[in-house]
Amino acid sequence: MPEYGCFLACEEFGPAELVEQARQAEQAGFQALWISDHYHPWNDAQGQSPFVWSVIGAPSQAVSLPIETAVTCPTVRMHPAVVAQAAATSAVLTEGRFRLGVGSGEALNEHILGDPWPPAPTRLEMLEEAIQVMRRLFTGEEVDHHGTHYTVENARLYTVPDEPVPIDVSGFGPQATALAARVGDGYITMGPDEELTTQFRKGGGGSGLVSGGTKVCYGPDREDAVRTAHRLWSSQLLPGEMAQILPTPSHFEQLEPLVTESMVSENTVCGADVDEHVSALSAFADAGFDRVYVSQIGPDQRGFFDFYRTKVLPQLTGR
Repeated sequence: MPEYGCFLACEEFGPAELVEQARQAEQAGFQALWISDHYHPWNDAQGQSPFVWSVIGAPSQAVSLPIETAVTCPTVRMHPAVVAQAAATSAVLTEGRFRLGVGSGEALNEHILGDPWPPAPTRLEMLEEAIQVMRRLFTGEEVDHHGTHYTVENARLYTVPDEPVPIDVSGFGPQATALAARVGDGYITMGPDEELTTQFRKGGGGSGLVSGGTKVCYGPDREDAVRTAHRLWSSQLLPGEMAQILPTPSHFEQLEPLVTESMVSENTVCGADVDEHVSALSAFADAGFDRVYVSQIGPDQRGFFDFYRTKVLPQLTGR
């Protein structure tokens, strides 16, 4: 049986709201936390984007749940040596309950310093080298590294956890999943894709933690919930590589007409049908996931946590 976690969306909520949601998640019976790492929201309607490494410090002291970034790009906007220091400090604060989720990133967040946005194969190559650098730094030893993409000189982390920070690698296709299987301590993907999970495990991932996540919009009025999900998160239904290459929230807003409310209704769990929520999360269990995270879209966070505490999680966990 998988563990069920709550996915905190930095794109939608400010720091204090995120900390309060972490408290409510623990009280509702969720077993872990994901938190997104963004410089920009996907659109202006979402309206937030706090610095995740500042935010993590607060729930690390407010709750006892494991915390993981989903996901951090340690390649362009932030040098892997700096990400390693942030992750190591987070692991110390959480007494070893922190995992670093990493991925190859999106131009939306990573192009802000004016660097060229590399093609996907190069981004994966950069990610692999970044992971190598961070793993060496997690040992607490002095590191010198002169690689294809990164240089590190005389770097040493003095504040490190007792055990190295686990690094889970995100992948939505065969190439990224192969990288996760080769170098990751675990694997992250969105959607209950059994084929990718199998590729990770058979490709070298073995018994590494497999985590997945989904967004829902709980609410007593299903049509209203669909409208909320469409207004805030239509971007998640854009096809192809657009999510990786578009550089600003306004570009995503220009493409919103491509995603209709009908498409959101068909592809996003909306409303208060308990069976629909349970079925969506159970699909991850059926596909072999170890942890399943759910994020509530929109302002009715208290209603969502009450609904999951009383109706959904008891069916999923057998409580």
